[in-house]
Amino acid sequence: MSLKICVLASGSRGNCTLVASPSARILIDAGLSGKRTAESLAGLGMEMGEIDAVVIGHEHSDHVRGLKVLAGRHRLPVYLNRETAEAAAGHLPASAELKIFTNGRSWEIGDLSILPFSVFHDARDPVGFVIGWRGQEVTVATDLGIPTRLVRQRLKNARVAVLEANHDPDLLLNGSRPWHLKQRISSSRGHLSNQAAAELLAAETGESLTDVFLAHISLDCNRPERARQTVREALRRAGKDRVRVRLTYQDRISELVEIGDGPPPIPAGEPPAAGPFQLELDPFLTK
Repeated sequence: MSLKICVLASGSRGNCTLVASPSARILIDAGLSGKRTAESLAGLGMEMGEIDAVVIGHEHSDHVRGLKVLAGRHRLPVYLNRETAEAAAGHLPASAELKIFTNGRSWEIGDLSILPFSVFHDARDPVGFVIGWRGQEVTVATDLGIPTRLVRQRLKNARVAVLEANHDPDLLLNGSRPWHLKQRISSSRGHLSNQAAAELLAAETGESLTDVFLAHISLDCNRPERARQTVREALRRAGKDRVRVRLTYQDRISELVEIGDGPPPIPAGEPPAAGPFQLELDPFLTK
């Protein structure tokens, strides 16, 4: 028996993460078109009909763009807090089955427990999630401007972390984006830099951590290998060089991580390079 985690896509063009246990399969966020979500699942040998629910972190379009298809045509129940439900109303079909959760209170889908926790981001009531399964935890926090005390607590027992490393400060500062956008990204309600993500992982994760996905990597204000190297170096200095650091992508799925229900083994080095599976970008997402 095992728990599977794969980031179907992460970034400004769309966010969606699969967490699948023997009795439950959920999507965290629905920022891809319905077609691309189905194609991504097919690449993992799954079908949309096998998904039990969609869990939403906040209302920005790169997290909810696919809800009309997923909640409408495919009739997947949607879990989100009340503020996010109100803010995302335009993306929800009238027939949507909404499950309103309260931040800080966990619930269950099959054998998964799901705990939403508040984060700082420029949305109505944004949250990250801790997904629990048989004593293992997966912590997902892809949009946060600063690592609050609560975020730090939710990372302590993570076996797998999906954490954003959005930008390199120098590339952001010297890039072509408007100044107001640079300020927004680097603010307390914006996005984590490579350095901030690295320091957070090095300081706050415990011995249980075996795998990290670097999420929401900017296309023009970051470089994937720079993000990974920054995090690797921080983990190495903290004596955590056993942790595998994996990249996520805006145009294809990440590697699949599978964990068992026993104590975490000692990881043996870094993962191989990403496989050949690649998806053509949906035309809607490139506009």
